[in-house]
Amino acid sequence: MNINVFILLVLYVVYFGVLITLGYLSYKMPNFLKSKSKEPSSETEEIKTTSLNYMYTGMLMAIIGILVNTYLLVQGSVLESHFMEWLNIVIRLLHITFGIAWIGASFYFVFLENALNRTEDVRDELAGNLWAVHGGGFYYLEKYKVAPKTIPKHLHWFKYEAYFTWLSGFCLLFVVYYFNASALVIDKNVLDISAAQAISIGVGSFVVAWILYDILCKSRLIKNQLAFSIIGFAILIFFAWFYCQVFSARAAYIHFGAMIGSLMVANVFFVIIPAQKAMVHSAKMGLPLDPTLGKKALMRSLHNNYFTLPVLFVMVSNHFPSTFGYEYPWIILAVISLGAAGVKHYLNLKEKKQLNVWILPTSIVILLAASFISAPSTNPYECKKEVSIAEVQAIVQKRCVQCHSASPTDDVYKMAPNGVMYDTPEDIVKKKDLIMQRVVITKTMPQNNKTNITEEERSMIRCWIEQGASIK
Repeated sequence: MNINVFILLVLYVVYFGVLITLGYLSYKMPNFLKSKSKEPSSETEEIKTTSLNYMYTGMLMAIIGILVNTYLLVQGSVLESHFMEWLNIVIRLLHITFGIAWIGASFYFVFLENALNRTEDVRDELAGNLWAVHGGGFYYLEKYKVAPKTIPKHLHWFKYEAYFTWLSGFCLLFVVYYFNASALVIDKNVLDISAAQAISIGVGSFVVAWILYDILCKSRLIKNQLAFSIIGFAILIFFAWFYCQVFSARAAYIHFGAMIGSLMVANVFFVIIPAQKAMVHSAKMGLPLDPTLGKKALMRSLHNNYFTLPVLFVMVSNHFPSTFGYEYPWIILAVISLGAAGVKHYLNLKEKKQLNVWILPTSIVILLAASFISAPSTNPYECKKEVSIAEVQAIVQKRCVQCHSASPTDDVYKMAPNGVMYDTPEDIVKKKDLIMQRVVITKTMPQNNKTNITEEERSMIRCWIEQGASIK
């Protein structure tokens, strides 16, 4: 047996052993602590929570180890692309699921803050209350100005939704982009760098963005909402522009979304949760509470609320080359981010019953402007002669089937991306609309023009399609 294979098999046994052991301990831990302590205390609850956190982290690391092990085992074989596709599916599903939970909680609590009744029959210790009906039941919610006199034993913390959304998203960034950095991140027509340099720039930019944003939040500008918003937006768009000067347009978009997502989860980890922990600790110990902690946490939570729609746009943008395929993709990113934030601002004001008739129409006009700015030229290329399917197929064979074939020869793609193949004239004519959009109009295919397709060849394909896309 190959020694490397033997080592991987031993690691499999270790990872699965750790996973099973920690899973069993996490199941037994609550009952064990309960048997050791006759009366539940805050100290017991804290020990249980901390222990379970470490166990869950260990289980997560074991799962990651199993996945890395599997990749090393199939690397270089025909199973590599199959494994990567399934890994992509699983992580993407986790990312979407945790993201829905996080965004849903964020939207709900901002709505709750905006919609609170703050005047009618509100006790002195309360900041407001809200009656609601949902799912066939009535609910009554109260928000305290600082904290209740007695902290309940069972207190739910909204943090793991954010953490696991970011972790799964970061893993997805590696699986989809960084593992294929030479094909999907680097565009040598933009900047000729190595995969290691691209990854370092990408990850490093998230840290730089957080430092700048955190400094801005702690500056005096935070008291001037308009100035803060303008400068903050300018910083975000600088990063959008910067990414477009370094990466391929598609990778630039995804890095912009990952950067904002990192700011959001850093808000939770470094500001919101520590503030909540300090408030809970002070309430339990009977110490004076610092009301500014709650205000700062609420402010960062509100920032996250505005960040959400631009991030959601980036998550779906890679399916729409009309956005990142524009000559200046960072402009489209800026316009859509501004319009999406405007829509969220309108909804937030509406929840407060502070309607502004101009915000929503203006935001919609801004969003529509993106489609007009990125619209292709309506002047068709001059078609001097009839283009035959044989000529088009020759171009496709030279520029496209390295990836889009039943038997790809590309150094990265071992299976046809999205199952799109151009092996026969019938395959080509079936995808003529997709070819027109990706190859002719947005020019986002071939990926980063890896096969050096020429403008003349793109023109010939357009003429063939406009002439009826005949295969006779």
